[in-house]
Amino acid sequence: MAENAEKRNYRGRLHDLQKDLMNDYFDQMTRSANGEGDPSVYLLISGNPVELLRAFDLLPIYPEINALQTAVKKKALPFIQKAEEIGYSTDNCAYVKADIGLYFSGNQAPMAKVPPPSLLLTNYVGCNVYLHWWEHLSELTGAPIFDIDIPFLRTPDGEPRPEDIQYVMRQLGDLIPILERISGKRYDPDRLREVVELSRETGEYWAQIKLLTQLRPSPFDAYFDAVTMMGPLYALRGTKEGRDYFRDAYLELQQKVAQHEGPLPEEKYRLVIEGPPPWPYLRTFREMFERWGAVFVASSYSTVGGLWEFGFRHDPANPLESVAMHMLKWNLTNRNFLQRYAQLKSYVDEWGADGLVIHSVKSCRLFSAGQGDMREYFARQLGVPTLLVESDLEDQRYFSPAQMRTRIDAFMESLEHHKLVSHG
Repeated sequence: MAENAEKRNYRGRLHDLQKDLMNDYFDQMTRSANGEGDPSVYLLISGNPVELLRAFDLLPIYPEINALQTAVKKKALPFIQKAEEIGYSTDNCAYVKADIGLYFSGNQAPMAKVPPPSLLLTNYVGCNVYLHWWEHLSELTGAPIFDIDIPFLRTPDGEPRPEDIQYVMRQLGDLIPILERISGKRYDPDRLREVVELSRETGEYWAQIKLLTQLRPSPFDAYFDAVTMMGPLYALRGTKEGRDYFRDAYLELQQKVAQHEGPLPEEKYRLVIEGPPPWPYLRTFREMFERWGAVFVASSYSTVGGLWEFGFRHDPANPLESVAMHMLKWNLTNRNFLQRYAQLKSYVDEWGADGLVIHSVKSCRLFSAGQGDMREYFARQLGVPTLLVESDLEDQRYFSPAQMRTRIDAFMESLEHHKLVSHG
């Protein structure tokens, strides 16, 4: 291990462009909050129907993005504590507490003024906290809720039943008149097809980008660098700006491949990771692995919004059906445990990983439930070196840098020994 290994400058054109695009998105939020922009609709990241919103020129607002942005800037704890002061439990979802605390602090986030919602659109997949979160926001803001109920995948082959697809499509049809009323615009099927086509192209570029990490060396870190690209993927999906960003990102990363350039001077270990990042300590967490020459070549978290690298593409010829399929099948949070295991196993096998890291998040039941069994399955049944660590995605009180580093160092030492023995 090289304790003082050369540090690579992570910034590149795609990082600078991402910053510009997200700053523009946050400016749109502030203008909307000041009554100068488009009406806003709150929705969630996982399997959402943002294409319908874009077709009506409505501004999508993601409280999850707002919460994680405050955490990255180490500004979330006062909001979390504010929510706890008014009665939220310490083990409640930290995203919820950061968002509710932000509301009671005037909705002034570090990066933008958050506009009040004209509609609270829930797409219920995976976590019942979503429903209660939106109910609380409705009580506070007076905004109406529209719930889209997404059936779990219950068939042996993991495919949605035809009646499930029709069930979701009918709900999307019921949503359209509400969006017409909020936007003051009539539904235009051609406009929706245009937006869905942009999402299709964006998904195609993102899938090709994700597959590049199968190469050696990986041209980027599929966890720490992927979260940079996930901002435009979610906030700008269905826009020309979002499509163009991923086209340019793909071209830049192809250049890195041609130059055999990765995020580190030397890629010694290839890892897969499960779970969201500890946002307040993102750089610290990254450096704990980089000092060992470890690169994450795949991550489950980067598929929260969609499983494009496994084949999903939006279909402009069948726009409502493809939006429904995205919500039903092609997002991580509507998958059962066995499907999540299979996804991680495919990463380990097809991406050529040396080990699996599971970051268990104290306040996120959706991700943390079952991760102990997941560790046992990969470590004991499959023989994959596996590390499980725990902190939080938002709350700084649950991250101990010294303890985390000790756990990671011990795992990497064992992984180093494992590689030496296996290469015998």
